[in-house]
Amino acid sequence: MIYLTLFLVALGSATLLPFGSEALYIYYINEGNSLFLLWFFASFGNTLGSIVNYWLGLKGEDYLESKGYISTKKIKSTKVYFDKYGGWTLLLSWMPIVGDPLTFIAGVFHYKFKYFILIVFIAKSTRYAIVALLLQSFSV
Repeated sequence: MIYLTLFLVALGSATLLPFGSEALYIYYINEGNSLFLLWFFASFGNTLGSIVNYWLGLKGEDYLESKGYISTKKIKSTKVYFDKYGGWTLLLSWMPIVGDPLTFIAGVFHYKFKYFILIVFIAKSTRYAIVALLLQSFSV
């Protein structure tokens, strides 16, 4: 049950909802649960939450255009730039505040999904690994 809870919290925290999963992750590590399983479920849930953002951006493009928030011309010109450098910015998808909107923008610009998943999983799973390593190194 703890792994499912962590998965759901990590999924929710990767969407545009304003909450985080690190405190629960750290708590479960300190409770002596399987470090690998915690890392896996947190990384998988967080990546899946980013996929939700991607999908919202993908489907929200038409809405944004119809409301006049962005123009088709602006999307096309910016998409070229995002296709070239967007993957590098997605490495920041783990960061609070900026990470979730980046995954949304990737959907708006139709960034290649297979690259999106790979880059976001690397970013998210590395963050959880670093949190676990730091926690282990500061534990007595």
